[in-house]
Amino acid sequence: MISFLLQVSFGQSAIKVTLLGTGTPQPLMERFGPGILVQAGGKTLLFDAGRGCLQRLRQLQVTYDTLDALFLTHLHSDHIVGLPDLWLTGWLISKRNHPLAVFGPKGSKHMTDFLQKAYAFDINMRMEDDKAPEEGGKLKTTDIKEGVVYERNGVKVIAFLVDHYPIVPAFGYRIEYAGHSVVLSGDTRYSENLIKYAKGTDLLVHEVVIAPDTLKKTDPKYNVLAHHTTPEQACKVFNAVKPTLAVYSHIVRLYECNTDEIVKRTKENYSGPFALGEDLMMFFIGDSVTMKAWSEK
Repeated sequence: MISFLLQVSFGQSAIKVTLLGTGTPQPLMERFGPGILVQAGGKTLLFDAGRGCLQRLRQLQVTYDTLDALFLTHLHSDHIVGLPDLWLTGWLISKRNHPLAVFGPKGSKHMTDFLQKAYAFDINMRMEDDKAPEEGGKLKTTDIKEGVVYERNGVKVIAFLVDHYPIVPAFGYRIEYAGHSVVLSGDTRYSENLIKYAKGTDLLVHEVVIAPDTLKKTDPKYNVLAHHTTPEQACKVFNAVKPTLAVYSHIVRLYECNTDEIVKRTKENYSGPFALGEDLMMFFIGDSVTMKAWSEK
């Protein structure tokens, strides 16, 4: 059962999912960098930290000191460029007093170790001048492999490999709680492994790319198309997974193709419920899946 509501209560839902940013490397005001917030079992989990993720969290009144963990799908810059701001500004403002747990593909710990060295001057000044708690300025990072990577309070996070070649490894995530689940594709081409891990999920958040039909392999942007999932390919995934609701995020538009075309091509190949994601769009997963567009009110 799908309900589309203007106002809904999180209290009746097992899992709340918020799309912080539905964009790409393009610096668009209406679509910030990739980031998804998942709240379940008293845990607040962030998946990717693209441009503007801290500002989006502030709009939701979610503070850095309440984040339990950050999970990275892969190390493309658009998925991690917001991390220094999230971490350093978040620490300064919230006075977080314990490290942030970070989970990501091989190379994640190397990256965050060097980030902490790169910002050593600022970190020391914030502790000395602003009295920011030392432990809160740390990132505790684990390089992960496919499988269960986090399990607390009945919330389980399962990482699975996807096909974003030549970016290897790249992960999607399945989050389970109280008999419900949400699956996040990360960046991927059509992936049989994603289908395997996503089967029967309540909510599937999947990336998408759209390009002109005339795009040729000689075009410099063809590789972008080749590394992502077309609406037709996404529909093949949706038809195999049969989620209660499918949602597009990380919406790649080559040569300014219109998002209406994504909707049109999806309807031609998939008869189930789906939505074109927008920044700060929320989903509430329980006995039904409800969706709420962002409102400042």
